[in-house]
Amino acid sequence: MNSWYNIRATAEGAELSIHDEIGAYGVSAKDFINELGQLPGDAALTLRLNSPGGSVFDAVAIYNALKRHAGNVTVTIDGIAASAASYIAMAGDEIIMPENAFLMIHDPSGLVMGTAADMRAMAEALDKIAGALVKGYAAKSGKAEEEVAALMAAETWFTAAEAVEAGFADALAEPVKIAASFDVTRFRNAPPGVVEALASRSSPEVETGRNEENAKGDGESPADTTPEVPDPSTAHTEAMDYARAVVDLCRLAGQPRMAAGFLEREASLEEVRAALLTARAEADPEITAHHPQPGPGPSARPWADIINRTFKRKG
Repeated sequence: MNSWYNIRATAEGAELSIHDEIGAYGVSAKDFINELGQLPGDAALTLRLNSPGGSVFDAVAIYNALKRHAGNVTVTIDGIAASAASYIAMAGDEIIMPENAFLMIHDPSGLVMGTAADMRAMAEALDKIAGALVKGYAAKSGKAEEEVAALMAAETWFTAAEAVEAGFADALAEPVKIAASFDVTRFRNAPPGVVEALASRSSPEVETGRNEENAKGDGESPADTTPEVPDPSTAHTEAMDYARAVVDLCRLAGQPRMAAGFLEREASLEEVRAALLTARAEADPEITAHHPQPGPGPSARPWADIINRTFKRKG
């Protein structure tokens, strides 16, 4: 089973790293906290973060566990600490950000299916969760809770310098190379620089050299022997379109956490559709007998037709 975190002992204490979507791959905060509990209570901890966020409940549990830890906790944001990951960062006694790192805070979100009462209950739950998050961000930054709430509602991204100035981080470090396989285009205010840095991992390499065999005095002009060089902007656009297509298909099938794996191995859209159909066929029905719904039953699976049609022209 893949894990989004790692804990290892060091001479000074222990180094913890959270390097993907929190709570993904069937691994919960319980596993993280159990391993954390096996460390000496006064051990100095270094937490390295590079995560787009994830389960807010897991993040709150990890935050609380780190705050309870008696030893010093230093948090280093190696690339991005967005959403729930930024809340975990607030547990640090010291938060360090390389100059090219980013931190993002926003309101929690969730999905619900059911009656108007179900949706009102979800809205109330999200308000309570947001209130708890506001207190954590305010405690670290020293800002008024009303100001933090406004920043969260706007989905605010901070550069490292801005985070230090706002009180969400304590010190700057030398720039690092951002490397990750997760997608941040789902966030409405993701900075273009972050999107481009992460998307470049799946952009095809551009060949710029001449074909040596054709260049050996065969009488052809340079125009005839030099390979056509793709437009880098076109390659970038195609890579972004591919990433969005994969993410949209995974969301549509109710399997958003599978997107990272598809993007990592650059699976074709046909492979993505086939894998999602298989995963969905093996899953339990989403509508239970407790809330019968009108229309076709789960066996009809109308979503399958939608997945097959979606982005088919790009497959």
